[in-house]
Amino acid sequence: MSFIKEFREFAVRGNVVDMAVGIIIGAAFGKIVSSFVADVIMPPLGVLLGGVDFTDLTVVLRAAVGEESPEVVLRYGQFIQTVVDFTIVAFAVFIAIKFINRLKKKEEAAPTAPEVPPPPSKEELLLAEIRDLLKKQSGA
Repeated sequence: MSFIKEFREFAVRGNVVDMAVGIIIGAAFGKIVSSFVADVIMPPLGVLLGGVDFTDLTVVLRAAVGEESPEVVLRYGQFIQTVVDFTIVAFAVFIAIKFINRLKKKEEAAPTAPEVPPPPSKEELLLAEIRDLLKKQSGA
């Protein structure tokens, strides 16, 4: 099998295409969630916390010396902000999944019409006749 043919079979396999679609949609959803956190959740949270912006919290470990040696800064506020963002995103995803699961349960709980078994095939009918004839011949 040629390398190109093998690659084509791999690339168009259902799982690969599904995974690619999931990654693309996930990236787009990630932008939506990031905007929701930064533009909708964080402003009111900042007001509730007295206008504190965590990203400005730093500790200068070593001051700048001229232009040749920049200052060394520990930006722990950015880390705190990232943890807060993650917590909010994780909570939003949890709520979304909980909502989706609730919808799935409603679909599963919806009454469905009882399944009617399909009629026996011609082969099954023929085999049943042969069985009955054999029983009759053996005297059972």
